[in-house]
Amino acid sequence: MRRIAAASSVGHVIDMYDFIIYGVASATVFNKLFFPHSDPLTSLLLAFATFGAGFAARPVGGVIIGHFGDRLGRRGMLVLTLLGTGLSTVAIGLLPTYASIGALAPILLVTLRVLQGLFVGGESGGAILLVSEHAPEGRKGWYGSWVFMGGPIGQFLATASFTLAATISGDGFLDWGWRVPFLLSLLMVAVGLYVRLQLPESPEFLEIDQKARRPLAELLRTEKRRVFIGVGVSLGFQAFIIMLTTFVVAYVEGTLRLPKGLALNAVLLGSVANMVTTPIAGAAADRWGRQRVMLTGTTCMALYAFPFFWLLDTRSPAAIYLALALGFAVVGFLWGPMASFFAELFPVRVRYTGVAFSFQLGAVLGGGLVPLAATALLKQSGGASWPVSVYLLLGALIALGSLLALPRVRARELARV
Repeated sequence: MRRIAAASSVGHVIDMYDFIIYGVASATVFNKLFFPHSDPLTSLLLAFATFGAGFAARPVGGVIIGHFGDRLGRRGMLVLTLLGTGLSTVAIGLLPTYASIGALAPILLVTLRVLQGLFVGGESGGAILLVSEHAPEGRKGWYGSWVFMGGPIGQFLATASFTLAATISGDGFLDWGWRVPFLLSLLMVAVGLYVRLQLPESPEFLEIDQKARRPLAELLRTEKRRVFIGVGVSLGFQAFIIMLTTFVVAYVEGTLRLPKGLALNAVLLGSVANMVTTPIAGAAADRWGRQRVMLTGTTCMALYAFPFFWLLDTRSPAAIYLALALGFAVVGFLWGPMASFFAELFPVRVRYTGVAFSFQLGAVLGGGLVPLAATALLKQSGGASWPVSVYLLLGALIALGSLLALPRVRARELARV
C-alpha cells in the first residue's frame, strides 16, 4: 500500500511541477518573450490568458481520459497522462520566442499549453482512485493525502528550479535560463514512468461486473448533484492555491515593486508548510471525518482572504513569508482529505469520470480564472488589493456551501459500487 501511494504521489509531483512552472513563467517570462506590448500589464494579462487556456482544457481531458479510465482501467491512463504532460512541458522549453518567429510563437505556446491541460485533466482523478481504491478502510484519508503531498513537493521543486535557474543564468535568464526548468521535466518523466509501470490495477475496478458504456452520460443522469458539490469544493480550493502559487509572484514583483526572488522564496517556505499540514489533515479525516476537516479548511480560507493581502501589502519580507506560510498551511486542511473525499463521492463504475470532470471543472472556474481575474481587478482598482480579497472570499464561501450541502444528497451511502 505504501508503494502504491508513493508511486501515485510521484506522478502527481511531476504533473504539478509541469503545471506550476508554466504558471511561474507566465508571471515572469512569457509576458516579455511571447506577448511583447507597450503596456506591461496588458502583456501580463495575455500571458495569464494562456495559463487559463490550459485550465479550460482540463475538464475536457478529464472527460476523455475518465471515459477510458472507467472502461479500460486506471493504470494505463496514469501512464498516458504522465507522458503527455511531461512531453508537452519539454516542448514548451524548446519554443522560439516572438522575436524569432513572430505571432506563431504565442500560437504554439497556447497549443502546447492546451495539450498539457488535457493530460493533467485526467491525472488527478486517476491518482486519487488508484490509491483510494487500494487503501484499507480507516486509512483512506491518510494514504489519499500522499497523492496530494505531490502537490506541495511539485510546487517546491518548480519554484526551486526557477530560483536556481535565475541565479545561475543571471542576465541570461530571459535568453536561456527560463528554459531549464521545462527541460528538466524530461528527467522527471523517466523516473515517473519507471515507477508507474510497476503499479497494479485497482481491485475495485476489477470487481465491477459490467463497465459503464457511456460514463459521462450515466454520471450526469444519476449523480448530477454530487457533480455540483465536487465542482464547488474544487472551485474554492483551486482559487486559493493558484493565488498562492502563481498570482502572488506577479503581485509582489509588479505591484509591490519588490524583488522577484522574495516571492519565489516565500512560495518555497509555504510549500514546506503545506507538506506538514496535508498528511496531518489526511490522518485527521480518518478519525473525525472528511467533511469536518475540510469545513475547517474552507472556514479558515474565508477568514484569511483579507489578512493575506494585508500582510503582503506591508512590503515587509517577514510579513510576506508569514502570509505565504499561513496560506499554504490552511490549504493543507483541504488538500489532505481531498483524495478520499472525491473518491467516495461517486460510485465505482463512473468514478474516474466523476472525479476528473468535477475536480477539473472546478479548477477551470476557480484556479484557471484567478491570475487573469485578479490582474484585471487590480487594474480596475488602481492597484488596490481588496477586490482580489473579495474574489478569494467568494471562492471559499462556495466551497463551504458545497460541503454543507453534502448531507442533503446522501440518499445512498458513499463509495457505492
